[in-house]
Amino acid sequence: MTVEGDAEARDSDAGPRRPEFLELFFDLVYLLALVVLSRKLVDHLTWASAGQTVILLMGFSLIWALTAWAADTFDLNRPTVQAQIIAVSFGSLVMAAAVPGAFGNRGLVFAVAYLSIHFASSLYYIVLLRDPEPRRRSVRIMSWFCTSAPLWLTGALLGGTVRWVLWAIAIVLEYTGASLGFPTRRRIHPPVTEWRLAGERVSERYRQFLIIAFGVAIFETATALGRHPFTIGRGAAFAATFVTTTMMWRIYIHQAGGMLTNAIATATHRSRYTQFAAVSHVVMVGGVIITSVDAQLVIRRPYGDTPTSWGVVILGGPAVFLIGRGLLDYTVFSRMSWSRPAGLAVLGALGSAVHLMPPLLVAVAGTLTLLGVAVANLIAVRAYPPRPTPPPIG
Repeated sequence: MTVEGDAEARDSDAGPRRPEFLELFFDLVYLLALVVLSRKLVDHLTWASAGQTVILLMGFSLIWALTAWAADTFDLNRPTVQAQIIAVSFGSLVMAAAVPGAFGNRGLVFAVAYLSIHFASSLYYIVLLRDPEPRRRSVRIMSWFCTSAPLWLTGALLGGTVRWVLWAIAIVLEYTGASLGFPTRRRIHPPVTEWRLAGERVSERYRQFLIIAFGVAIFETATALGRHPFTIGRGAAFAATFVTTTMMWRIYIHQAGGMLTNAIATATHRSRYTQFAAVSHVVMVGGVIITSVDAQLVIRRPYGDTPTSWGVVILGGPAVFLIGRGLLDYTVFSRMSWSRPAGLAVLGALGSAVHLMPPLLVAVAGTLTLLGVAVANLIAVRAYPPRPTPPPIG
């Protein structure tokens, strides 16, 4: 059976399509990637470093998303397909190893590994696929990366501020292409049916990506506690971070997170819809990673003055997560729960007073804010049970 024959067989399969074990193996690399991104921000807590970390996170997330979507096209039990996924895993591992020096002496290593993954994957699909639509899609994807590749390579060679500016332009260009379906002059409006996406499978993959981030937050929190002498303050910081992570999980899975599968299945334009849902999950992952950073900071020094940069990180993690969760609300229900902006308003008010509180108290305030949002969710759903109403994303 040909590769495209496998795709047709999978599309006609009436049974549930869930992620394969190979994809869970693939996710292990991204667990490492999120760990090194978290530690990069902890070691260099500056606005420039934060911007660099966002660029790198978006690069990793784009590879993860394209691989997850492409996995819906292929039978992952085929040896050739397994080899391709493993090759992407290896390239991603090289990228993760280069993260600490991505904006230093390992910039070229990171850029070459990143571009190699995209070009090799596109060539792989072009060579193996006989179904014309996915092949044309792969050609268009390659053409977009041909446009961004000079920016990645030039930035890697020049270094300094030029590097992260060019890489930021490149990643914005790539995300723009992905959001539009990678259009070209000959095909300005690619058909939304090109991606063979199953609602249950895609939503499960998104949840797994977020679970990876939760795992990183828990791992980094426990590791940070183990690196320092145990005190009551550090123990309280550890507990606050654990509760924060737990509240993020509870807020995520409540209603929209659990109904995402059905919402994808009933969406008019499923491909566009899953892309929109992917953005909300990337934002939430960013919020969880920032939370893992603040855990390491607060456990290191729970008392004393709270620098502005620390306050931004400690309250920024919950805030970014709530923004992503609000986007998911809109994705599933075509509206946003009032508790999201209310929580953001509380975090904003706390931000104006961080200089008056020790880091531990700021962290506890952020935890209590998320707890309040979680309780508000439970109260609201009892009064107004929601129903999935996907927005008209086309």
